[in-house]
Amino acid sequence: MSKIKLVVPEAPAPAPDAATTSKQIDKDGVRLGVLDNTKGNADHLLAMIVAGLRAALPIASVVSLRKEVLCLPAAPAIIDRLVAEADFVVSAMAD
Repeated sequence: MSKIKLVVPEAPAPAPDAATTSKQIDKDGVRLGVLDNTKGNADHLLAMIVAGLRAALPIASVVSLRKEVLCLPAAPAIIDRLVAEADFVVSAMAD
């Protein structure tokens, strides 16, 4: 009788980093970052999320950026811009 080896393709979840800094939210509202991962319909899903957030929260500004390649991480320049211009970022996958 032969043996079958099963491999679970899941990595253990990394431990969360402790917050080292905090951001002060401007009285005019939250600066929202949007990262489109380039999957089909992600732009539509993100537009609905932004509309819902605008209805629920005071949004001061929205910076919307798009990854260049679906299967690769966002370029460092995109991440740097989101860090500089957003208090929090929403990203989505869709099809």
